[in-house]
Amino acid sequence: MMNPSQLNLVQRPRRLRRTDALRRMIQETQLTANDLIYPLFVMEGENQKVEVSSMPGSYRFTLDLLLKEVAEAYELGIPAIALFPMVAEEKKDNAGTESYNPEGLVQRVVRAIKQDIPEVMIVTDVALDPFSSKGHDGIVSDAGEILNDETVEVLVQQAVSQAEAGTDIVAPSDMMDGRIGAIRDGLDEAGFTQVGILAYSAKYASAYYGPFRDALESAPKFGDKKTYQMDPANAREALKEVALDVEEGADMVMVKPALAYLDIIQLIKSVTDVPVAAYNVSGEYAMIKAAGQKGWIDEKKVMLETLTSMKRAGADVILTYFAKEVALILR
Repeated sequence: MMNPSQLNLVQRPRRLRRTDALRRMIQETQLTANDLIYPLFVMEGENQKVEVSSMPGSYRFTLDLLLKEVAEAYELGIPAIALFPMVAEEKKDNAGTESYNPEGLVQRVVRAIKQDIPEVMIVTDVALDPFSSKGHDGIVSDAGEILNDETVEVLVQQAVSQAEAGTDIVAPSDMMDGRIGAIRDGLDEAGFTQVGILAYSAKYASAYYGPFRDALESAPKFGDKKTYQMDPANAREALKEVALDVEEGADMVMVKPALAYLDIIQLIKSVTDVPVAAYNVSGEYAMIKAAGQKGWIDEKKVMLETLTSMKRAGADVILTYFAKEVALILR
């Protein structure tokens, strides 16, 4: 056995791992509640909280109970929530007209939150799929094509309607071409120059979205979303999408999903000066929850390790259904 003195090591990296205090002192990446946006599902009705079967621990809330959830999240130091509505089938149509109804579910929820918890930042989704009878993010032609420019016109109306209700940030998730510039112009013309845009810039046609679609009953009624969401095999295309969105006025850009796209997060962070968001999507959440329930993993440790990897890759902001759990642990 070699005598340690014979190693003649100038550097011993383990010296700085020796104690908990040392490890904390030199930690390179720190996850905090300030990094988090908490996605929430809202539905019509009163005094109801329904667990999403494929997302253990995640719920659809009616407005009265949602207000309590938002207040608790804000008390834990989570600065922002993101709203996703479950819309009744009878209110859906191909043009997504319910999306810009001043008395629609999202608009009423935004006004109520701003009245009760005005300090919390509200992010609202801009896309037609929750409101579409076809389940797609855009208007569908008779031939089954997703119509880009006609959809963008509706998205502008949706964004302005949300701004009128009091949202702080609109988040176009539709992946239509040119929608960021059109929405920016529409918001500015309506006097909402202070409302920000978080662009879903690199949104991939991913299999990780399944539980989310269960939560909102918004799965496509035909086909898939590959003509507007990105090919999971592509990286350079993400740079093009980000460059276009920033040029058109995006204040922040997003990569979705996050876990299988850490390289994309790092790539985008290296070429842009705007904040980069990562969406820790429903499938990523569900896998950790399911394995945790089976006792196969330490759920809390894997949760924190996963979110830390996203921040280490370059994410400034993380949308995650784990937000409250993380904030409680970090507190």
